[in-house]
Amino acid sequence: MNFLLFAIFGLVIGALAKFLMPGRDPGGFIITAIIGMVGSMLGAFVGRALGMYNSGTQSAGWIMSIIGAIVLLGIYRMVVGSRATA
Repeated sequence: MNFLLFAIFGLVIGALAKFLMPGRDPGGFIITAIIGMVGSMLGAFVGRALGMYNSGTQSAGWIMSIIGAIVLLGIYRMVVGSRATA
């Protein structure tokens, strides 16, 4: 059940990141959910490194999750975009 909620949260975060970042987006809803889930983990890691969250007890908030997903979406676009032009 916990993984299902995390996947739904990732889908929402990934969709918000795609909405906030202009341009064409490669991938479907599975890629969107993966970007959202990994972006949330990235946001939690960066937040803990900056001292915004407790080391093991707090997860990333909505804003840090979206920021992490936007960063990952940008990286994903660069990788997939360069593969498509080669």
